[in-house]
Amino acid sequence: MKPIKRSRLRLWAGKHYFTYRRYWEWVTDKTELAGTIQREPLKYQIFRHQTPLVRNLKDVDVWYHRNKVINLKIAVQKLDGLLIRPGETMSYWRTIGRPTRRKGYVDGMVLFYGGFKAGLGGGLCQLSNLIYWMTLHSPLEVTERHRHSYDVFPDSNRTQPFGSGATCAYNYLDLQIHNPTDEVYQLKVWVTDHELIGEWRSSGNRLYRYEVYEKDHRIAQEVWGGYSRHNIIGRKVYTVDGDVIADEVVTENHALMMYSPLLAEASTARE
Repeated sequence: MKPIKRSRLRLWAGKHYFTYRRYWEWVTDKTELAGTIQREPLKYQIFRHQTPLVRNLKDVDVWYHRNKVINLKIAVQKLDGLLIRPGETMSYWRTIGRPTRRKGYVDGMVLFYGGFKAGLGGGLCQLSNLIYWMTLHSPLEVTERHRHSYDVFPDSNRTQPFGSGATCAYNYLDLQIHNPTDEVYQLKVWVTDHELIGEWRSSGNRLYRYEVYEKDHRIAQEVWGGYSRHNIIGRKVYTVDGDVIADEVVTENHALMMYSPLLAEASTARE
């Protein structure tokens, strides 16, 4: 693994190519999309998770966090209460729509080729990360998910395994979730003063419990001098009685580290 340097023209052309290719896929796609919003929650809670709105990240100004909250509050209005009926598929971007200033979106932090910059609608990856993590604790199927190619920040109070999120970029890096069950599922998401909170709810009580774990984590020094990080995300499925009925590989992650792992360990030790 080695960072690839691309010209501004190449980046511009690539972005537009993948954006309009996705638009064409939307026109020709026969997938049955989820599109019904019901604010009243369904009866059964399947899984709930919350993440802090502010993390202490090196060289990240506080205005990035403030603007991220603004963007999240706009996006959750489109997703909160979304029903995924049996056979339907949720598309993150087709539900939220294109982030624009007219809709109220502002510049926030966008990860960009191993670093970060200001970009319109920045911060919405926290929402896609949350939804993906919750989905791994449900019978719903992730049919499209994109991993981060770079590990930009050292682990800071990380409570989830490395690589357990889902990056997003309008519209070509999407998160899509399919409902293969006989029950209706509902996504509930909202923002408080300090946290982004989400739930998967269902018309039927849960039949299984899920444990998502990391294995084979390693950091490797590459021949060109940098470091890369690797792991496998697995999932165990339990019955309500606690019996393991499945132990499956969810995904493999490979990312270029944009910081020294030795420095990160020293910082953690001081904390």
